[in-house]
Amino acid sequence: MRIGQGNLGEELITMKYQAILLVAFATFLMACGSQPSNTASNSNSPANQAKVDHSTMDHSKMDHSTMDHSAMKSSPDAASADYDLQFIDTMIAHHQGAVDMAKMIPQKAESSELKALGKEIVTSQEKEIAEMKSWREKWFAGKPAAINMELRGMSDSMKGMDMKKLDGLTGKAFDIEFAKQMIPHHEGAVLMGREAIERSKRDEIKRLSNEIIKAQQAEIDKMNAWIKEWSK
Repeated sequence: MRIGQGNLGEELITMKYQAILLVAFATFLMACGSQPSNTASNSNSPANQAKVDHSTMDHSKMDHSTMDHSAMKSSPDAASADYDLQFIDTMIAHHQGAVDMAKMIPQKAESSELKALGKEIVTSQEKEIAEMKSWREKWFAGKPAAINMELRGMSDSMKGMDMKKLDGLTGKAFDIEFAKQMIPHHEGAVLMGREAIERSKRDEIKRLSNEIIKAQQAEIDKMNAWIKEWSK
């Protein structure tokens, strides 16, 4: 009997320790499950935020009426960058402002002439943006942004853009206000183009600048005539 009782005591002790180990292991598993995995993506972490590539954003799906192009600032140390890089980055930003404005036309404009102009602005300037981006990749790959608001015509042509005001208008009122805002915007592009012809070292940029001057001056003349007609 003593031997039997000893064996039974040992078995009870063994079972007790097994139960303790099971409880401890279960507690460990629960604790691990409550902690975020090291391999999981945490979109709010500073590291991940720093990796956001804004160039991959689909700007065509954004609400452009809320954008404040007039508040655009120069990139850090932009003035010290190669002039051709400054021109490319600054003109891309300038063109994007015109495209954003023109994309408001189909839902808000009354004039068939302005609707046709809006299509032309979007088509031609998006094509030129793509061309300038290809030059940037070819000539200045990896260089930091060089938007320079101090380039001739840039600051004055952007500060008059009021997307919120345009968004609150429709019909003839929209048409007139759009033309009033786009004329100085185009005038800024003409000034930037003339400066580029003087300063650029690349025939491609000089050629594009001549095209910008010719096309946008013609559109300025059209919009000035429309304002007079629509304001009667």
